Amino acid sequence: MKTEQGLVIEVIGDVAKIRVGRHSDCTNCGACPGSDIVIISANNKVGAKVGQRVDFEVKEVNVLIGAFAVFVLPLIAAFVGVLLGRLIGQYIGSNINVFQVAGGIIAFLLSMIFVKLFDKSATGSEKSQPTIIRIL
Repeated sequence: MKTEQGLVIEVIGDVAKIRVGRHSDCTNCGACPGSDIVIISANNKVGAKVGQRVDFEVKEVNVLIGAFAVFVLPLIAAFVGVLLGRLIGQYIGSNINVFQVAGGIIAFLLSMIFVKLFDKSATGSEKSQPTIIRIL
């Protein structure tokens, strides 16, 4: 597990919004546009209040699964779609290239739908959210 520090800017029930400065991993990734500050939601089981600095932990397994779902899965899906398109084109006896392109695009779009659903389920899951471990 990876621990980070941040400043609590809002508390709603057992969830705190924490302002976190970007670190080297964020800078290298570059997926989030904008400033050097990121706002995250974290489980607040320690009772942190607005204005307090806190340590929170992020489960690295969740980061790896998320990265796979967002970056690798669509590529694999497009490749499988191209292969299936080829098989369908050969079976029908039509232009194979058209079916390969169509299969790749359709599989890629379906994977994007899956990524969106995965994002919604991961965001809603309490286990996947960062957790505040102590108040500094």
